[in-house]
Amino acid sequence: MRLRRALLTAFAVAALADLVCLAAGLDAGHLVAKPLLMPLLAAHAALRGVSRLLVAALLCGWGGDVLLLSGAEPAFLAGMASFAAGHVCYLLLFRAYGRRRARHRALLAGYGVVLAATLAALWPGLPADLRVPVAGYSLLLTAMAYRAGTRFGRTAGVGGALFVLSDTLIATGVADWPQPPRPDLWIMLTYLAAQVLLVRGTLEAFGTHPVTAPPRGEVRPVP
Repeated sequence: MRLRRALLTAFAVAALADLVCLAAGLDAGHLVAKPLLMPLLAAHAALRGVSRLLVAALLCGWGGDVLLLSGAEPAFLAGMASFAAGHVCYLLLFRAYGRRRARHRALLAGYGVVLAATLAALWPGLPADLRVPVAGYSLLLTAMAYRAGTRFGRTAGVGGALFVLSDTLIATGVADWPQPPRPDLWIMLTYLAAQVLLVRGTLEAFGTHPVTAPPRGEVRPVP
């Protein structure tokens, strides 16, 4: 229990430090803080005893975080591939342990419209060699966000939606759209919120709260 809390506190401190560094333009601090975030959150999730797929998804996010610290296009593509692997882990998690619910046709249609409109708007500004990878990644990301809400509930669903928003902000920068002040701050803020809510939504779906967490290594599927 104490170790879990310590890891969560360390994650919160690292997240706050990273956001402050981004707001203040302290690149060196961001380079130090960002790589610490997902390993700390993944370690906390691992000690909660839920599926290893959640831990794998977070560690794939860590790989993407580190790779995107470089501005080189090969690193960007590798980072996108790492995040894509994380979305696959999330999809497998939702499929294996999510509760079958009634079809959410309105949500599906909404995500479909958002995906199509976003790609149509960004397409002309994207570098030619990134258009197909970005389109494929966007489809996978949207599927993850949709499944998060329809299989694991509202908390995970909001996390999935924020993940879409965060990556859309990245894509607007790649497409050379006008950016708000400190765009990396908003990208990281929405990304961190997304991952935290996906973890929290998973814990809620598994029914593992701080006072009732199952023994380490035990996987408790949703009834």
